[in-house]
Amino acid sequence: MLTSMRIKNFKAWIDTGNLRMAPLTVLFGGNSAGKSSIGHLLLALKQTVLSPDRKTVLHLGDQNALIDLGTFEDCLYNHDIKNSLEFSLQWKTPKQLLIKNSLKPSEQYRGSEILLKTVIKANQRGQPQLRSLLYRLDGRSSDKAELEVSHNVSESNNLVTLDCVPLKLVYAAGRKWPLEPPEKFYGFSSRTLARFQNADFMSDFVLETERLFNQLFYLGPLREHPKRIYPWAGDTPPDVGQRGELSIPALLAARELGRKLNRGPKCHYHKFDSFIAGWLVDLGVIHSFRIEPVAKGRKEYEVLIKTASGTPEVKLTDVGFGVSQVLPALIQAFYAPPHSIVWMEQPEIHLHPSVQANLADAFVSAISANEDGEPRDTQLIIESHSEHFLSRLQRRVAEGVLDPDDVAIYFVSHNGKAARIEELEIDLYGEIDNWPEDFFGDEMGDITARTMAAISRRKNQTEGAGS
Repeated sequence: MLTSMRIKNFKAWIDTGNLRMAPLTVLFGGNSAGKSSIGHLLLALKQTVLSPDRKTVLHLGDQNALIDLGTFEDCLYNHDIKNSLEFSLQWKTPKQLLIKNSLKPSEQYRGSEILLKTVIKANQRGQPQLRSLLYRLDGRSSDKAELEVSHNVSESNNLVTLDCVPLKLVYAAGRKWPLEPPEKFYGFSSRTLARFQNADFMSDFVLETERLFNQLFYLGPLREHPKRIYPWAGDTPPDVGQRGELSIPALLAARELGRKLNRGPKCHYHKFDSFIAGWLVDLGVIHSFRIEPVAKGRKEYEVLIKTASGTPEVKLTDVGFGVSQVLPALIQAFYAPPHSIVWMEQPEIHLHPSVQANLADAFVSAISANEDGEPRDTQLIIESHSEHFLSRLQRRVAEGVLDPDDVAIYFVSHNGKAARIEELEIDLYGEIDNWPEDFFGDEMGDITARTMAAISRRKNQTEGAGS
């Protein structure tokens, strides 16, 4: 789970500042303010992790990638190739990480939180080149010590250095060897690590970074249209797809695997398909929901829905568009493996205001749900334009259902030069002390203008009647 992040010189951002990332993190703001850019960087980092080319520092994308960012110059703030792209990520590991000095077994470092800082700058060909890489394993008590590893490439002479504090790296054969540059935005060359007698532990940092991004999933704002028939051959998709195109196969796979979830501590467990159906009912979009093969032994399935108790079952294509649009968001929130990070853009799209509010309850449940007797520990990062979604979160905080520490709400704006971000301060009563101006438009201005227009019209009508 991400606990903080910071981005510098990426697209509309000069500097996001240090962002607190909670289990439920929500970004609000106007169109083209810069909200999506934060997610775009995370997707670029994920596709770099997935790339087989270890020499590619940052995979900017192509037609088959998660995202295509164009050239490195396109990614930099103000398209200034002299700028350095910098980012830092801090996250909790599912289990405590133990680092041992192989030359001195009694020297150990423990921690369950990792910080990664990276600086990338364009080389002479305008391609991204890693300039510095730093890992820190954070210790939080007296028996845990911090461990910091830094990997740097000199801009002037391409001299590569590797250092570790307080653990000291010892060169093999007692002599200094020329080092290889770092790999990707987060890795160490195997040839470089071989130069030292006690650098094998550094692969632990690499593995934890890869685990983090392998469990990052994305659902975009444009979902696929519903279908009358869904093919499924028994495979298990990793997620619902960027457009939700794998939602039904994912639900069927979870059902076949016998996955059972509950909505939080002390709640009853339900089979995955029944669990999702229950949420659809609670959202207020359907009365019943089921998926069945079109015929015995067939690999084609149909989604059958009742919109009300007295209505006949119809296919997903024959009901309102909102059901098919919210279904991928609902499935993804609970389908992702434990300890996953799920980034969603506008999950409330095409939904009635009351359903938008109820969707907030589903997401509050998603961060506290259990599976197989263990917390799922899912993190949701949501981009939204819905005031009804926010209002429900405020209500749940006031009711004590949602801890203020478990939610981070940000407002993103653009001042004409760069994007800005501000965390909204929500108290125990659900009140927001630093409510931004025109957060959801100038509501008071509209009310005032409407009132003045009504007074003017009545006056004109009265004068016209008296003449």
